[in-house]
Amino acid sequence: MIATTMTSFPSLDQEHATVSNDVLSERPEMTTEELRRAAWTCSVGSAMEYYDFALYSLASALVFGPLFFPSTIPGMGLIASFATYFIGFAVRPIGGIFFGRLGDRHGRKKVLLMTVTLMGLASSAIGLIPSYSTIGIAAPLLLVFMRMLQGFGAGAEQAGAAVMMTESAPRERRGYFAALPFLGIQMGTVAAGLIYFGMMTGVANIADTWLWRVPFLGSAVLLVIALYMRLRLKESPAFAKLREQEKHEEVMPLRQTLTGSWRPITAGLGLRMAENGGSSIYQVLSISYLVHTVGMSSKWGTLALIGAALVGAITIPGAGWLSDKYGRVKVYRGFAILQAVSAIPVWYVFSQGNPVLSMIALSFALGIATWGMFGTQGAFLPEMFGVRHRYTAVSFTREFSSVIAGGVSPMVGQFLITMFARFNIGGVSSGKFAWIPLATYVVFLACLAITATFFIPEPRGRDLMSQDDVF
Repeated sequence: MIATTMTSFPSLDQEHATVSNDVLSERPEMTTEELRRAAWTCSVGSAMEYYDFALYSLASALVFGPLFFPSTIPGMGLIASFATYFIGFAVRPIGGIFFGRLGDRHGRKKVLLMTVTLMGLASSAIGLIPSYSTIGIAAPLLLVFMRMLQGFGAGAEQAGAAVMMTESAPRERRGYFAALPFLGIQMGTVAAGLIYFGMMTGVANIADTWLWRVPFLGSAVLLVIALYMRLRLKESPAFAKLREQEKHEEVMPLRQTLTGSWRPITAGLGLRMAENGGSSIYQVLSISYLVHTVGMSSKWGTLALIGAALVGAITIPGAGWLSDKYGRVKVYRGFAILQAVSAIPVWYVFSQGNPVLSMIALSFALGIATWGMFGTQGAFLPEMFGVRHRYTAVSFTREFSSVIAGGVSPMVGQFLITMFARFNIGGVSSGKFAWIPLATYVVFLACLAITATFFIPEPRGRDLMSQDDVF
């Protein structure tokens, strides 16, 4: 699916003859070959980020608790493990602002090289950290530090990929092309899931072996590939034009960016609550719930995530295409509504412990509803901001929302599960009835996104050289 989608780029040439002259005059100066290379290059970076993300998600749910946070209270090791997961999100806004401003000052390409390097080195280093039983408190401290470096680098990675492709693509197909780098999410998630699934075959408890380290060390291979491809990447045409016009490297002050763009930033935060919060809940917390609370095999939990990623590989470019045809606002709202109405039945299915039905439920909730918003978001957020501060504003919007939505959700959710189990709420000691508040929380996040869509003017096709925000 991914290869098929990428090879569809040549259809651009067939469109040149039918597009009006005024659109052509505003079209970014990238050839079809350069667009193809940019999409693949950005996809590899997203693949690395989500390979690391999926690895850390699975390891947080299955490995890190007993290895780095031993506890005599059931569930507390998992809570501590998810706390390190949250720390990675907590530093993402700092990384987003830092690298976003560099991207607005020195160019998108240079920053994309820096972020992928930092992520790759930090992820590889996680595979070298000894366990708590070997070096004591230094083990979790090193894990937290590497997770912070991961988050710092990731803070501007996806924003940079989205901005690069939105500024490079033909105006009438921005949604589709801006969604393509996020296919790397599926590539990374599937790769991490398959590796974990393979390692768990014939192994009673992967935390008792050294095998869990291998996927993290494998990040070094992805890093080499990503660096090779990004060194050949051409700078965003919109940024190149901006530099030609201004002839200097000044960038809008951060305070002016945040105060002057508070309306689209606030609206963007609302959009991200459902997508990012839902993504973390379904990718991390639901796997932990299925394995540790419901009692499903770890292999089934991993297979469920792989299935959702394969569905997402179809959904993400499809959502981008739909947003080009019907508009960003309508399509995003549609997927947010889908997330809201599906949350309760999906979490009820999880609570019943049927592996096949749980796989189908996760594929629908994550692979279609949540990642449908993600695919739409590729061009949506960059089109909301002016050219001089676009990278900084998109990075801040994406990553600050990651803290208040994505980073907190697994930790809070696991706390709820632990409390339900500790006090036998519902008469079940495992905490299985925690699915009710968890589903309700997903509905709440979706409602925030739905509300946000009613305040945003449709940005599809706007002039990306404009220095004004969409509202």
